[in-house]
Amino acid sequence: MTDIREAVAGERTELAELLAALPEPDWDKPTLCDGWRVREVIAHITMQYRISGPRFFAGLMKAGGKFNRYADRQARQDAAELSAAELVDCLRQNVRHPWKPPGGGYEGALSHDVIHGLDVTVALGIDRQVPPDRLRFILGAMKPRLVKYFGVDLSGVRLRATDLDWSYGEGRALTGTAQDLLLVVSGRTLPPDHLFGPDAERFTEGVRR
Repeated sequence: MTDIREAVAGERTELAELLAALPEPDWDKPTLCDGWRVREVIAHITMQYRISGPRFFAGLMKAGGKFNRYADRQARQDAAELSAAELVDCLRQNVRHPWKPPGGGYEGALSHDVIHGLDVTVALGIDRQVPPDRLRFILGAMKPRLVKYFGVDLSGVRLRATDLDWSYGEGRALTGTAQDLLLVVSGRTLPPDHLFGPDAERFTEGVRR
């Protein structure tokens, strides 16, 4: 438990440092999260530190009980109201916050921060490598129900990491770094030259599918 909590704190700390150094114009650039700029993504990953339980459930009810609809509305509202500096400060002040996604445990909290951090860095072309131990925590907890949650079609594909001893699924090999394959599992479409194999085009942006 201590190790995973330290991994969560480490990821949040490093992400806050990276974001603090971003030029202001980069906060308005698109990320791998469809329709979200950097500021919406960071508003989203800090939402649980700022939104009380009653306010969350009220917003969820207004969104018809649809979490993704509520999360999108809240991220856009917070991104419009909070400055980049305020968002970074919120993340910094909560590196050891005990938040866990429902049913996800601390592996889920780490996964949430890592994936959204990659949404930013990969889209901006920042060569940040997530430490292998953190990726092992996340990928080691990978279950079919989690893959199903993201709704990505991995039929006929076997994901195989080039930098960690990890694979998932059955079929033709789709290779890439562990963090790039984590993004594939999460339903992201990656920039060119991140994935390799006969099915790489299915998961690459700008490719006719």
